[in-house]
Amino acid sequence: MKDVPAYGLWSLVIINSLIFIIFAFSFTKPKNPRDWRSFSAFSAFIIALFTEMYGFPLTLYLLSGWLQTRFPKLDIFSHDAGHLWWTLLGWKGDPHLNPIHLLSSILIFGGLIYLASAWEVLYKAQRSHTLATSGPYATIRHPQYVAFIIIMLGFLLQWPTILTLLMFPFLVFMYTRLARHEERDALAEFGDEYRHYAKNTPAFFPRWGNKSDRSTKRPEI
Repeated sequence: MKDVPAYGLWSLVIINSLIFIIFAFSFTKPKNPRDWRSFSAFSAFIIALFTEMYGFPLTLYLLSGWLQTRFPKLDIFSHDAGHLWWTLLGWKGDPHLNPIHLLSSILIFGGLIYLASAWEVLYKAQRSHTLATSGPYATIRHPQYVAFIIIMLGFLLQWPTILTLLMFPFLVFMYTRLARHEERDALAEFGDEYRHYAKNTPAFFPRWGNKSDRSTKRPEI
């Protein structure tokens, strides 16, 4: 395993990027320029992530001078060093087994499962031309975008890079805007049914308490 290079593994960059991009495409099915911008931004995040994880460690190169001063015994361009939180915190052992990496795995796979469950509900609703209000949509109005954000947050914990850290707030902003656009479309299509749903269901963060309490809240449109 020591003979395996840490980077320059472009086949892994392509394979891993395609897996996540195709999965995202199968869920979002972009139809208009607004959808394509959102999908393209997520794809750029994924490609930037796996390019640095397996292809070219740009962040490590940019930080190499500082890292070499702070950690003189560290093999800066090893794969392990790319787990920056593990490196910066000075932890020892297998970086794949540290608490931050384990948390990142929970967020990534949990986000994928959450996204898939939301997709199932949304797909059935679109096929029957009804409002998606069950499953994850019974708790919040935009579980699909929350799932994408959870997945990206997991990757930022697992393999932070300068590019993806800069892209993350931009993507969160894009998803928020996209959600607001979709709410206006849903309001135009479903009218009072959507008003009632929005009044009792928060947009992004689950609301604790029983439904009778929720009915007193104002809609967050």
